[in-house]
Amino acid sequence: MEKHAIFSAVEKRHNLANQLSDVFFAEQLFDTMSDIVFFVKDTEGRYVVVNQTLVRRCGLREKNALIGRKAEDVFPSSLAISYAAQDAIVLRGSRELRDQLELHLYPNRSPGWCLTQKNPLRDERGHIVGMCGISRDLATPDQHHPVYAKIAAAVKYLHQNYAQTVTMAELVKLTGLSIAQLERNFHKIFSLTPRQMMVKIRLDAASIMLAETNTSITEIALACGYQDHSAFSRVFKATVGMTPSEYREVIRKKV
Repeated sequence: MEKHAIFSAVEKRHNLANQLSDVFFAEQLFDTMSDIVFFVKDTEGRYVVVNQTLVRRCGLREKNALIGRKAEDVFPSSLAISYAAQDAIVLRGSRELRDQLELHLYPNRSPGWCLTQKNPLRDERGHIVGMCGISRDLATPDQHHPVYAKIAAAVKYLHQNYAQTVTMAELVKLTGLSIAQLERNFHKIFSLTPRQMMVKIRLDAASIMLAETNTSITEIALACGYQDHSAFSRVFKATVGMTPSEYREVIRKKV
């Protein structure tokens, strides 16, 4: 390796280390949070800092087993490709990832919903030296919120009609709230937008059918409100990180 390349690599690590001056304190805090995955990666996508929740959900025992490794080393290939693509967007500085609804698969093959955030880490000159992120499990809805009953009625309606296209106008009429109020209160109570809730409800139903039946992908797509196989597969892969057929294969493997 040329001296310039060696210096560049050392400088990147040094810059990332400077950015992590406060992160290692945060790491101890995140270690206590069983519902949040926390991580920092370098510009090559290698884990630099992780919390215990991520270690456990990767089926590992110690952080050292994860540090220095990439997603492709610990996740199924289809999921790793999706995570790496997300990382590349953030590391290029194209955009941050905010409230990305994702269905994660844990080592025991049980699925779990979370919201993911990924942000670039920059040095004092504004150069990207790494990235940090969290994936937060969806919280229990706030049943004490003043308009919980109205929003819960909207969610029940979505559950009952996920095979059809439900419009915001229908939800507005059902709840008596304006579109702005509906969006705001949906997010406060469920941490999701109405559209994200519909996606979650549809994919919950689809994932059960994929795991427990031999129904064709096309039939599942139609049963879950999608016009065709391709539309369903596109949404499923964007949310789960793999195609419906890949999910069926992974979820049916013995642990």
